Amino acid sequence: MTPTLSRYTHEWFSSVGAARRDILAGMVGTFALIPEVIAFSVVAGIDPEVGLFASFVIGIVIAFAGGRPAMISGAAGSVALVAAALVHSHGLSYLLAATILAGVFQIIFGLLKLDILMRFVSRSVRTGFVNALAILIFSAQVPQMIGVTWHTYAMIAGGLAIIYLLPRLTTAIPSPLICILVLTAVSIAFPMPVHTIADLGRLPASLPSFALPGVALAWETLRIIAPYALAMAAVGLLESMMTARVVDDLTETTSSQARECTGLGLANIAAGLFGGIAGCGMVGQTVGNVRYGGRGRLSTLVAGVFLLVVMVPLRPWVAQIPVAALVAVMIMVSISTFSWSSLGDLARHPKVSGAVMLATVAVTVATHDLSAGVCVGVLLSGVFFAFKVTRLMDVRDAYEAATDTRIYTVSGQIFFASAEIFADRFDLRDSAANVRIDLTAAHLWDVTAVGALEDVVSRMRRHGIAVDLIGLNAASAVLVDRHAPALGTPGPLAT
Repeated sequence: MTPTLSRYTHEWFSSVGAARRDILAGMVGTFALIPEVIAFSVVAGIDPEVGLFASFVIGIVIAFAGGRPAMISGAAGSVALVAAALVHSHGLSYLLAATILAGVFQIIFGLLKLDILMRFVSRSVRTGFVNALAILIFSAQVPQMIGVTWHTYAMIAGGLAIIYLLPRLTTAIPSPLICILVLTAVSIAFPMPVHTIADLGRLPASLPSFALPGVALAWETLRIIAPYALAMAAVGLLESMMTARVVDDLTETTSSQARECTGLGLANIAAGLFGGIAGCGMVGQTVGNVRYGGRGRLSTLVAGVFLLVVMVPLRPWVAQIPVAALVAVMIMVSISTFSWSSLGDLARHPKVSGAVMLATVAVTVATHDLSAGVCVGVLLSGVFFAFKVTRLMDVRDAYEAATDTRIYTVSGQIFFASAEIFADRFDLRDSAANVRIDLTAAHLWDVTAVGALEDVVSRMRRHGIAVDLIGLNAASAVLVDRHAPALGTPGPLAT
């Protein structure tokens, strides 16, 4: 057996005990999926069954094709926000076509290895991402706790008590699953005025069926759906990559993000062909899956298959599950998702790291768009890094009277953010006959840096100063030879 095949097999069936934990954790993940998928479907302006169909299909396909075991994917809110405008303007058929095209884009992104862009996401951004997600998960439960009777609050409190106290007695079965079963039994045995899953929207009455979207195969159709498909592909990949990184940290393992890109693309193509909306990795459900023992691909598969089982054959029973039980589970997920240690880190870590984390949280919570928060966090990280590197650049000068030479010693990184500061450190009308610029401790990174150096040298030479460059490292020398070959010629430049 090849190492790759051996690893893939291990990701499915590492042991009997692991398989049991995967199955039970996947079942918990299913119940955590239901309320959010239904809510996100409403946000997108589609029937809940469209989101549920997507989650069935995506969960099954991604279990085999994805690059991160134990990650649960489905119809997510960030994609729903992008899809809402298309549904409103052109209808469901165009959304299904855009879903298929988004999957094609994601496969292309995976083949081009664009997952390496995740290297630019700092730990502060990732922490802000999970903290914002925890806040959004909790805030999504608030509407279910407004304008309700005391029975709902009592059931939520009872559900939380089961979730947190039962593990002290046994961990054989995940406590959230027991919470759902017990509260459902109580609500059936003692009818009370509480909302149930049936009140959230129309549930699927049959299995999803294969069908091509009912749109014309024309350039006009492509013009309409392409911008939305590209946005859904980018947002979905970003959230999936962030989710995969969170699971990597929780399980101290690694994943193939390029494979996750192509796997998600295949899953979304399948979702579109079976009447579902595009989806991506769902952090809250994934964290819940991992917290309750899910580690392998089996947990992902169970989450998708069990969703199909409970929503179609067991539809009459599932419809009676009180929403309060799901609220209790999601409150637990939000509490476990939030990085509480990050609050103490605000005082211990550099202020810029804290600012990046807080900005990521603020933007995400304000816009309800995880991708917007991550983009702002990455941008701020880049800006702060550029300022930090700029401060490390220095130019010192000394005068050698014996040879009438001014020596400039440059140290640090010279690039677009520090090039102007670098140029301002030179006296372009120096009274010395000769100038030597020592770049031994410096590095030129881009054409802006080369342009700044060329401008300094050319101005000095025009004033009759002989300028000599020394200490260029190999990479910097290549840039100079390619973009400013005249810098290698000592003495005044010809005018």
